[in-house]
Amino acid sequence: MNNRLKQARKYLNLSQEFVARQMNLSRPTISAIESGQRKVSAEELDRFSKLYGVSTEELMHGKVSDTVEAEMFARAFSELSDKDKKEIMNLIDFKRRYKEHIDE
Repeated sequence: MNNRLKQARKYLNLSQEFVARQMNLSRPTISAIESGQRKVSAEELDRFSKLYGVSTEELMHGKVSDTVEAEMFARAFSELSDKDKKEIMNLIDFKRRYKEHIDE
């Protein structure tokens, strides 16, 4: 589970310091959890799940649904400025059109 917590944090581009503040824990505690030196309580697991936007089942057992990446993207996307959202949407459109051109 420690690796899944670390991967979820990194996927969202969150620092250990940010996660520690959100979880009301110290940064060394987050480091200890991610390195497997400290266990996670059920309450902490629930809070990690909400913070990272993934199920506790996924964090515990690695069960990944088809929509997990989309959910994580949507959560991160919703926190961006309108300018950044537009830039990302333009990039997505460019990549889609480029792929269509390459596939022809």
